[in-house]
Amino acid sequence: MDIFSKIAAGEIPSYKCAESEKFYAFLDINPVAKGHTLVIPRQEIDYIFDISDEDMAEYMLFAKKVALALKKACPCVKVGMAVIGLEVRHAHIHLVPMNSEKDMRFGGEKLSLSQEELKGIAEKIYAEFKKL
Repeated sequence: MDIFSKIAAGEIPSYKCAESEKFYAFLDINPVAKGHTLVIPRQEIDYIFDISDEDMAEYMLFAKKVALALKKACPCVKVGMAVIGLEVRHAHIHLVPMNSEKDMRFGGEKLSLSQEELKGIAEKIYAEFKKL
C-alpha cells in the first residue's frame, strides 16, 4: 500500500477536505498556497491517464466539486489544477487557490502553516463540500 492509499484509509493522519467511495481529497502538507489540496483515487494507480474513461469522468467531477468547495472556503480568483505526479507514484490532482499565476509555482518556496491553520482550512473546505 502506498502513502496516499494509507492516507485515504486513515492509517496516516491527514487534513481531509472531501471523500467518496472512490476518491479522497486532503490538504497538501507542503502547500504552494493556502488551501492547496490533493485529490486522489482510492484505487492505487500511478499514472492518471491509465485510469479508465468511466472512472476518469467521475474523478474529474469529484475534483470539480472539491474545487468549488475550495473556492468558497479560500476565496480566490480561480482554483488552478495541475497533474504532476512524479513525487508520489499514485495519481493525484493538485487544486490550488489562485490570485495570480505565481500561486501555481511548485518549484518555489512552500508555505509553512500550523496544524491549527491546516485543520481549520480542511474543516472549511469539507463543510462547503457537504453543501454541494
